[in-house]
Amino acid sequence: MERTVKFLFIAFVLILFNSSICFADTELPLSTLVTPQNVDFNICTRSYILTPEKLFYMAIASANANNFTVEEIQSKTGYILFSAVGRQYLASVVKINSKTSELKITPTNNNYFFPPGVVLNFFRYIDLYGSTPLVSLPKA
Repeated sequence: MERTVKFLFIAFVLILFNSSICFADTELPLSTLVTPQNVDFNICTRSYILTPEKLFYMAIASANANNFTVEEIQSKTGYILFSAVGRQYLASVVKINSKTSELKITPTNNNYFFPPGVVLNFFRYIDLYGSTPLVSLPKA
C-alpha cells in the first residue's frame, strides 16, 4: 500500500512538472538578441499602415523608450540619427502612399554585423503602441 502511494505521488509530480515545461518560447532568446551577428536587410525594414508623420513620431518615441541616444532629428526629410551599443544607426521614414509608410533602420557604416535586438526592439515598440490614436492636448 505504501509503495502504491509513493508511486502515485511520484507519477503526479512528474506529470505536473512536465506539463509546465512543455510550452516552447516563440521569441528569440536573449543571447541571440544581444550577440552581434550578420543581420539581413529585410529585418531592418518594415512597412506600417500609419501616416508618415505618425510613424516619424512613433520612431522618436521608440528611440526614447529604448534608451537610445538621439543625436540628430530631421523632420523635413524624416530621419533620426541615434546611437545604441556603441554604434550609430539611421532610422528613416519613407512615404509609400497617404496611409502607408515604411521605416528603415540601417547602420551608418553599412556594416550589418550588429546585435539584431536594436532593430527588433525599435520595431516592437511601434508594433505595440502604433495603433493607439494620437490625441490633441487642450491649450492651457
